[in-house]
Amino acid sequence: MTVLTAETRRPEARELSRVAAFRVEFARDWEWANARSDDVRALTPFQDRRWLNAWYRAFAGFPDVEPLIAIVSDTATSQQVALFPLVRRVRRGIRIVEFADHNLTDYNAPLLHPAALRDAASIRRMWRDLLNALKRLPGGSDLVRLRKMPFELDGRSNPLTLLPGASASFLNSNVVTTGDDFDAYRYSLERTVRKELERSWRVFTRHPGAAFRIVSGHDEALRVLSAMEGQQDARMRHLGQKFMLNDDTCAAFYRGLVRENLGSGYAVLTALMAGGEVVATLLGVRHGSSYVMVRISNAGDKWSNCSPGRLIIERTMAALHRDGVRHFDFSIGNYAYKRRFGVVPVALAEITAALSWRGWPFALRDRAARTLHRYPKLATRVTRALGRSPSREEN
Repeated sequence: MTVLTAETRRPEARELSRVAAFRVEFARDWEWANARSDDVRALTPFQDRRWLNAWYRAFAGFPDVEPLIAIVSDTATSQQVALFPLVRRVRRGIRIVEFADHNLTDYNAPLLHPAALRDAASIRRMWRDLLNALKRLPGGSDLVRLRKMPFELDGRSNPLTLLPGASASFLNSNVVTTGDDFDAYRYSLERTVRKELERSWRVFTRHPGAAFRIVSGHDEALRVLSAMEGQQDARMRHLGQKFMLNDDTCAAFYRGLVRENLGSGYAVLTALMAGGEVVATLLGVRHGSSYVMVRISNAGDKWSNCSPGRLIIERTMAALHRDGVRHFDFSIGNYAYKRRFGVVPVALAEITAALSWRGWPFALRDRAARTLHRYPKLATRVTRALGRSPSREEN
């Protein structure tokens, strides 16, 4: 088995196992790993190389987070079968391996070769060899924790969700499939929701210069992103919640994502504008006929009479539908406004494996948390007993 050491871009060979079915190489440099991984492809919008380019670039100097890209190849054929966009970080002295996420990536998965890892035996062998390689990695690893994984990837089963240790997450996605007739979708919504959207648009358009825009210019995009950051920050302060998306690293990620991908149509930034003011914003990513909402904001109470948050979602959906989008993903978070749009919850999966004795308590705690989540009333009692507030999502 070959390991790419963390100190160099060039692989140094070190035989870890003479019986491994899969060879695992690790790299710190995303661009190096990406350049030699043409045989594997993204199966969700968040494993798109454009997303990962922006992510690894923004987090390159982030403290306590070490890029750790795993390239997995079949030992017998030398065919590359998977690329895992991972990081290693230290928390409370525990060395944790996880997807490149930091609460920015909604769905996690490996990039896969179309013909690889189709049977249960090869999936188990790949997982065994990956874990063995992580255990022997210079610097060590105590726990691998892979969360927010779709059960299905572009029509095929996610191989990681077929492993014995995989289980349903307490998180889920929320998806709307409209079909070809968007008006038919509109009329499928509850009458009160449909009428409220129509009323909101009438109220909004009474303001001078009121318009819905798909942002295309970079200068305008920076202005809209700046407004989004301010609006979200004000909202979180009002709710008394901690807000991380505006720190230097996260802000650099979103700005890089938009700057590099606005013109290609992968990053989609929309806004409601009135009299020069940014009233609402929505940032998403597009992958063929699918679109995922990533960040949303609005200017607050003074515009509440026209429900700008819901209005920009509906206007964005209508505009993208005309351009061929049929699957609209409202992503994670079971908020009431999503249910008004008729979302269907889609389960996600996670898997945790201890790599050392230090990791076992964390693996057991993760398992207990997943078990507890199957009993919502008990979970609420436990949350309150620990002095935590119940989730606001259902409001």
